[in-house]
Amino acid sequence: MKFGDFSGLAQNYSLYRPGYAPTIQGPVEGYLNKSFRGLSVADVGAGTGIFSRMLAQWGAKVTAVEPNHDMRNVGIEDSREFSVRYQEGNAENTGLDSNSVDFLSMASSFHWADFDKATQEFFRVLKPGGVFSALWNPRWIERNPKLVEIEAKVHELCPGLRRVSSGNSAFTQTLLEKLQDCGKFSDVMYLEATHVMPQSKKHYIGVWESVNDIRVQMGETVWPQFIEYLNQKIEDSEILVTTYKTRMWLARVTK
Repeated sequence: MKFGDFSGLAQNYSLYRPGYAPTIQGPVEGYLNKSFRGLSVADVGAGTGIFSRMLAQWGAKVTAVEPNHDMRNVGIEDSREFSVRYQEGNAENTGLDSNSVDFLSMASSFHWADFDKATQEFFRVLKPGGVFSALWNPRWIERNPKLVEIEAKVHELCPGLRRVSSGNSAFTQTLLEKLQDCGKFSDVMYLEATHVMPQSKKHYIGVWESVNDIRVQMGETVWPQFIEYLNQKIEDSEILVTTYKTRMWLARVTK
């Protein structure tokens, strides 16, 4: 398995990955100064369409852009009953027409993109005054002591582990400044919300099985040891309550 290659993870991603706090809709529509209903929206790096379907539920017409064949195929199947259309592409080359979308999102995927090339591409495809959003949904592990212990085990098994895909990674620490200073956006804003997910043991393990960056760093020898530890650690827990943060950056294109 390689960094950023989700081949073979699509089914677990579809079944177990958490969504985003539904309460973000109001603040985002306030920022847009309009409803999502009828807006042309692109969700880039859409994966299996978790956020794409959320946007469609808000009334948007969504084009989900996804480079990975497995993720795209599962997303197409999962999104059949929604106003979501899939196409192949990535952040640096979306395949979208210039000045064609009102809102462009990257949900839990912007960290994989080349910042300069991707923002140039978003500048091209967004309509004047259109909005780019990057968002993630990291766990708020401090809300559950058992999750804190599990996180400590991760670092014990993999000293020097570097978070790549978490919304708490180093990438997000300077994201507001980078968006403000890149010369393509204005009115950069950050917002945060939470939601709680009770998860069965199978679901909780499934979330970990959908992860790419930690598994790659642990390697295929240590990773099974970690999964075995998880099974033992949560053996007596019928339900694990996990609090997720939605961390979202918004920026209005200047053209």
